[in-house]
Amino acid sequence: MGLRTPFHRKTTDDAVTTVDVDKNDDIKQDPATDGAAAERNGAGSEERQMEISEEELQRGVQDIEAMTQNWSKWSLLAVFLNIWMLYFTNAFQSSILYSLIPYIASQWQSHSLLNTIYIVADAITAACYVPLGKIMDLWGRAEGFLFMTVCATVGLIMMAACNNLATFCAAYVFYSLGFGGMTYCVDVITADASMLKSRGLAYAFTSSPYIITAFAGPKAADDALGSNGIGMRWPFGIFSIIFPIVAAPLYCVLKYNVRQAVKAGHVVKERSGRNVFQSIWFYIIEFDAAGVIFFSAGLVLFFLPFDIAGSAPSSWDTPYIIVMLVVGFVLLIVFILWETFVAPKPLLQFGFLYNRTVIGACLLDATYQLCYYCWNNYFPSFLQVVNDLTVAEAGYVGNTFDVVSGVLLLIVGALIRKTGRFKWLLWVAIPLYIFAQGLMIYFRRPNQSVGYLVMCQVFISIGGSVFIIVEQLSILAAVNHQHVASVLALLNVVGTVGDAMGATISSAIWQNTYPHALKMYLPESAMSNFEDIYEQLDTQMSYLKGSPTRLAIQRAYAYAQTRMLAVGTGIMVLAFIWTMMIRNIDLKKVPQVKGMVF
Repeated sequence: MGLRTPFHRKTTDDAVTTVDVDKNDDIKQDPATDGAAAERNGAGSEERQMEISEEELQRGVQDIEAMTQNWSKWSLLAVFLNIWMLYFTNAFQSSILYSLIPYIASQWQSHSLLNTIYIVADAITAACYVPLGKIMDLWGRAEGFLFMTVCATVGLIMMAACNNLATFCAAYVFYSLGFGGMTYCVDVITADASMLKSRGLAYAFTSSPYIITAFAGPKAADDALGSNGIGMRWPFGIFSIIFPIVAAPLYCVLKYNVRQAVKAGHVVKERSGRNVFQSIWFYIIEFDAAGVIFFSAGLVLFFLPFDIAGSAPSSWDTPYIIVMLVVGFVLLIVFILWETFVAPKPLLQFGFLYNRTVIGACLLDATYQLCYYCWNNYFPSFLQVVNDLTVAEAGYVGNTFDVVSGVLLLIVGALIRKTGRFKWLLWVAIPLYIFAQGLMIYFRRPNQSVGYLVMCQVFISIGGSVFIIVEQLSILAAVNHQHVASVLALLNVVGTVGDAMGATISSAIWQNTYPHALKMYLPESAMSNFEDIYEQLDTQMSYLKGSPTRLAIQRAYAYAQTRMLAVGTGIMVLAFIWTMMIRNIDLKKVPQVKGMVF
């Protein structure tokens, strides 16, 4: 049983999603993924309308719509303030981890395997976004958020206690799943509580804490690594206590307001009528457990050999490397066949493939993430070894993106709210991003001023911040409220796979260029220490600046990094094609939510 009043209102009511298409391809709403959009005024009409009755809405969507109709503006304010505090905490700890992780890998002589950590975590996390979206739709927004909070806390505790790289990788999987899923949950909640035209500004507000933590995080990491510091474990232990305390108020506010909506009669809770075993089987089918296993295992087994082949006994001829590639590829094929022909509730909704705006936004996100992570994971190490920066200073340069995007997102969000349009921003951002990354190829070498690197980072940040906000807005504008969690999950899946692909390319380039360059440039006196130089950041930095060995290491870094950037820059050209697929939607004329919203 749903809300008492059906969602059949005038087009000015946010309960109805109205579609208008003009001659310039300026669209207010794309058809639903299942083809449920109906033509009005005959076949020749250019105006379409999607109407979702309350009985068709899933439980989580019913709850959130009832909540926004019943709560006060103070509850809305409390939600956004809690989200801001949550982002502040998340940004602070992630900034610390970004600075610490090269040293964490180096303490187990695994600096060259840095990307292994990211690849495994990204592959598993990507497979979990769609089930998480279903949890939020079936059980509720608060329940999905709570589950991710538990995962993130477990990951932080494991990081604080780990004693080897394998344990840290497992901990990072929980951490990545928890914090990535938490961010996704918050994005969905923000979409639920804001009008489409104001959503860019809402996302910009909740992301603004990164402006502060961009400086605080690297300094805290530097102090932790100092001779009198608390060490690398304690930051994770501290945040494992702080994070759940900060997350608890948002969960409580959501649950309280849903219960108030139930008491007010806006929504009626129903019992499923299933026993325990029936419920277990129901959720195995609903969340497509088999699809999750095929997808995550296939991605890990297929991507990982590109990262570890360089350290295998016979490189690419090593039997287990070949087996991993073959099994991973087969599992991905099995996943596609399972989703297409077998799965009762497919993990990926193929109906979205008929929506060119959804596909364009997803491909743009994947391309951007791939290009960025082609080089970014080794950037902190580069800054410390080649430019002789401290951990804190390298963090400041690396976090330029957070500072610039934090400010620019507010400006971009305000412009979108004023104009209702977003596509024009992409035509500015893409050339600027490609230009900046191309410049990085020239300046990513020894004896270059850090100021030029910061300049390039600023330009990259301008382009990247536009991509982030436009991808989300365009994909949300293409569907109705019923599909908000689903399309955001799809966007996160594709983007996270792009992360993993970028890390895989980065690792493959690194292992095929950096050690080769070291052997070319290192003086004979340092060759006896080759393995430690290759695997440990501390050893690389132990050689005096200006010494032949340090100069050789710097040249090797530049040799590898310029090739990473060249690949990323070339692939980014595809963004022009994906932008042409995205329709120019007028956000002012796409009502999507109703009630007390921003």
